[in-house]
Amino acid sequence: MRQLETNELIQIIGGTSITGSLINAVGTIIKTILDVGRRVGSFIRRWQDQSFCEL
Repeated sequence: MRQLETNELIQIIGGTSITGSLINAVGTIIKTILDVGRRVGSFIRRWQDQSFCEL
């Protein structure tokens, strides 16, 4: 394999792009954070009202 020259290195185009998988992963993270927030909020409300279900 040969070494690239400086002018060849400058012409290389690449990088990241936004894909469907990335958007799906971000959406899943947001849903998870919101679900955890709902569960914590529900726990705090039940704890303040002392309305726990008996086991």
